[in-house]
Amino acid sequence: MFKRIFTLTLFTLLSSTQALAQEQVVNIYSARHYPSDEALYSQFSRTTGIRIHRVDADDAGILARLRAEGAASPADVILLVDAARLWRGETEGLFQPVKSAVLDAAIPAQLRGAANAEGASAWYGFSTRARVIVYDKIKVKREDVDTYEELGDAKNKGRLCIRSGSHPYNLSLFGSVYEHLGEAQTETWLKGMVDNMARAPKGGDTDQIRAVASGECAVAVTNSYYLARLMRSSKPEDQSVVERIGVVFPNQSSWGTHVNIAGGAVAKHAKNQANAVKFLEYLASAQAQEHFANGNNEWPTAKGVKLDNPALKTMGGNSFKSETIPISVVGKNSVKVQQMLDRAGFR
Repeated sequence: MFKRIFTLTLFTLLSSTQALAQEQVVNIYSARHYPSDEALYSQFSRTTGIRIHRVDADDAGILARLRAEGAASPADVILLVDAARLWRGETEGLFQPVKSAVLDAAIPAQLRGAANAEGASAWYGFSTRARVIVYDKIKVKREDVDTYEELGDAKNKGRLCIRSGSHPYNLSLFGSVYEHLGEAQTETWLKGMVDNMARAPKGGDTDQIRAVASGECAVAVTNSYYLARLMRSSKPEDQSVVERIGVVFPNQSSWGTHVNIAGGAVAKHAKNQANAVKFLEYLASAQAQEHFANGNNEWPTAKGVKLDNPALKTMGGNSFKSETIPISVVGKNSVKVQQMLDRAGFR
């Protein structure tokens, strides 16, 4: 009797161990904190049978954790929401280059990490958000704020609201402007913006939009998806904000509007490397790309994806001229810009 029980128990343990060994998983460190993304993860698991384990943090926290964990890190996929942070992770060797025909065919070259000698990239952009200018339609003429350069022009003195200059969204914008204007003109521009501020930098992008609508300031800078959320809201107070403001995609007559990205990479010490690549390829699929556009008001990066978002269409669809400099260059330049902020008095 004891022998039968022992044999049955041993068989059960072996079966359980085998099942665990065969279970397909992918461990994700994510800086995307959007409730709408839950459907994205669920669909991947239903389609592939690969279970997702996710840790949420901000970009800086994820990179710090990867550094601390080293080779012991369980992370397979890294999802970040800023070009500068993706560039930082790449330069610190926290990602492993990926060579994927699926990803290379779907994602334009300027929206992924620079290819190495083998043609592999360290990260890929899966959605973009434009850095747009919103303005008070009563107090400001559109033509006075239709370029980034005009944010530092004396004609807009006392009008500007903006979040902290050291926030990644602004650092990436400033890194873009640095590429176009060079060091001396960029620093002069930053000082001009400081002189034009209606109040000290504070809050997030939505706060800047509301500050324009309330009359606290007359011009502000925001990522497009924050504005799109207000446009799609059914709340009367949000609709009131939208009615008061105008939106500009800057620099349509020159280099184009700056776009930042949310992107993904395979962690350097990924234990489930094949599953990690499969997840990134899934993010480039039409289904996932449509989710980015309709679920979180971002523009998809993959070629040929249909846009069906009323707010993005109202803002101009995806027909606006965006800059074409490589996102990796923007990330590199943002490090140089960081050093300028103290000299410019930009908090």
